[in-house]
Amino acid sequence: MELIYDLGLGLSVSLLPANLLYCFIGVLLGTLIGVLPGIGPIATISMLMPLTLDLSPTSSLIMLAGIYYGAQYGGSTTAILINLPGESSSAVTTIDGYQMARRGRAGPALATAGLSSFFAGTVATVLIAVLAKPLTAVALSFGPAEYCSLMIVGLVTSIALASSSLLKALCMVVFGLLLGLTGTDIYTGTPRYTFGVQDLWDGIDFVAIAVGVYGIGEIIRNLETADVKKSIVASIDGLWPSRADLRRIIGPSIRGTAIGSMLGILPGSGTALSSFMAYNIEKKVSRNSAEFGNGAIEGVAAPEAANNAGAQSSFIPMLTLGIPGNVVMALMIGAMMIQGIVPGPNVMVRNPDLFWGMITSMWVGNAMLVILNVPLIGLWVRLLRVPYTILFPAIIVFCCIGVYSVNNSTFGIYIVTIAAIIGYFLVKLECEPAPFVLGFILGPMLEEHLRRALIISGGDPTVFVTRPISAGLLLFAAVALIVVGLPTVVRKREEVFVEDD
Repeated sequence: MELIYDLGLGLSVSLLPANLLYCFIGVLLGTLIGVLPGIGPIATISMLMPLTLDLSPTSSLIMLAGIYYGAQYGGSTTAILINLPGESSSAVTTIDGYQMARRGRAGPALATAGLSSFFAGTVATVLIAVLAKPLTAVALSFGPAEYCSLMIVGLVTSIALASSSLLKALCMVVFGLLLGLTGTDIYTGTPRYTFGVQDLWDGIDFVAIAVGVYGIGEIIRNLETADVKKSIVASIDGLWPSRADLRRIIGPSIRGTAIGSMLGILPGSGTALSSFMAYNIEKKVSRNSAEFGNGAIEGVAAPEAANNAGAQSSFIPMLTLGIPGNVVMALMIGAMMIQGIVPGPNVMVRNPDLFWGMITSMWVGNAMLVILNVPLIGLWVRLLRVPYTILFPAIIVFCCIGVYSVNNSTFGIYIVTIAAIIGYFLVKLECEPAPFVLGFILGPMLEEHLRRALIISGGDPTVFVTRPISAGLLLFAAVALIVVGLPTVVRKREEVFVEDD
């Protein structure tokens, strides 16, 4: 009964006219940037974050969340129509989705993507609602030592799951931690790492870093391949799948939802991993496995359900523990902080309207996405013909205006420029920006809880291993590093032995 009351509270908030409007704007923008390859939800949320300062915290987070899961819908459109995933999580959809389009079945493929995504989003939202209170109750028993260890787990997981080398990912985390510590010491009030620049006394603005690394930096990278020609499906007929198609997508949608929901909760796993795993499993268990790669409708339903379920279940650790599982969740935490809300389990207690309003808005947003995506397919096809070289100047101007509006200072523009150059070269050096951003976000919080735990314990560092939960979290972090790093060590040793021979 308590859950029903909480959901009722959430619906009363998410159905307010203002919140409905911003939910609509969020999912519409999410679909748009998912359709346009090369922009993505990370860059879009980074760019729009400054403009949400004048909104209420609830409206702001509802809109930003809508951009994230809306992009999972939009990414499937380009994957199916032009064999180019608008999002990395839609890369698997190109395999069978584009083949369906080439055979004149673009309509059923797009409808399948929408229906399976809606089903997955609905189930994932229920999962968030069910798990929210138990996880928050556990988190409320955490002290500074446990929070410090939990943040170490988050950082270690981002290192372990990075696609680049462990050493590069570790360097990115340390780089982010150091930049995050720039500013005034929280206990002594002394400026540090500011090099005499007064604008840095309040720290480096997170919005400027995010916009630079993921907004402008992404534009620079996209311009290198902006002249790639696209082959768009000429016409789309017969949107609704047949009864046989509907029967074939039920099982894959359920299995994809289950896989995405489980993997989305894990920090760093991301929607791309969910969709790849769902596709591979479906290919093995499907009765129509011979059709995979040639236009199997199951090959569209499973990954699309998985990536949407993964996107929404990734909100669970962010909302209940205050720990970002991926870069978008780090941006969401940044958005909460600039709105004056301290992320963590106390959000449910202190801001229940925001907490439950955001959860129920996902139901509303998913319903909007189904209604939006089918009639607007023709519009998305026309947008795909707009050259990227026309879009990027407007995006850059929009980024700079947004960053300037945060503090009404040109210093933020300088930070954006430096961050854009750093973000560009990080990718060129095959260093992922994600661990860097997570380190930048978690650095100040990690330091605060670390020093608070040591103050309470009288400077005794064993407090982190004598408290059971803290010790368990640190053990998990150590095991994760060993499991991921051991194959690399073994491979290096084998290479050395081969060279010696």
